[in-house]
Amino acid sequence: MTRVLVVDDEPQIVRALQINLKARGYEVHLAGTGTAALKVAAQHPPELVILDLGLPDLDGVDVIRGLRGWTDAPILVLSGRTDQTDKVEALDAGADDYVTKPFGIDELLARMRAVLRRSNLAQDQPMVTVGGINVDLAAKRVTLETGEDVRLTPTEWHLLEVLVRNPGKLMSQRQLLTEVWGPGYETASGNLRFYMGQLRRKLESDPARPKHLLTEPGMGYRFEP
Repeated sequence: MTRVLVVDDEPQIVRALQINLKARGYEVHLAGTGTAALKVAAQHPPELVILDLGLPDLDGVDVIRGLRGWTDAPILVLSGRTDQTDKVEALDAGADDYVTKPFGIDELLARMRAVLRRSNLAQDQPMVTVGGINVDLAAKRVTLETGEDVRLTPTEWHLLEVLVRNPGKLMSQRQLLTEVWGPGYETASGNLRFYMGQLRRKLESDPARPKHLLTEPGMGYRFEP
């Protein structure tokens, strides 16, 4: 039984989620404040967190940072904030996905299943297939089905590796720039666009309509296996 922590201060939403999740076999724990969320999470370590950003005591982003200090459990943000700045800030803090209120329960359940599937994938999975291309993380090698090597520059490889090790997760531009280029490059979005274009040309069958290296406008990029 998957343990889910629901953090929201709106009673109607909490009740609806509790009923729907329990009906589908989830173990549900509730918290109405950020402080309570961190306490409940410590007592009953969650396998998934559904988190509202607008809490009465702490900002949801601070709760994300607090959780990310010790757990890798997927965090699905459920918030009425629609500004992209809020979304990017939540992703940078460690959230895995973002659903805007009002929401449909079917969409939320689908997002939950997706983040849980991704969390169950081994982070050190040695071989990942992208279309007809094999990415060997251990050997740092990319090959076609024919066995022919795909030559990547060190930067292209590093960017691909970060994306592949986070399958399906929406990675913000800031996250990718910091991971690949290091501190001080958080605003160098031109670098990111250039190298994503290079990877698509080398790995996607139709670079203009990518199926695996996807752009989330205004937020970042996502690798779909």
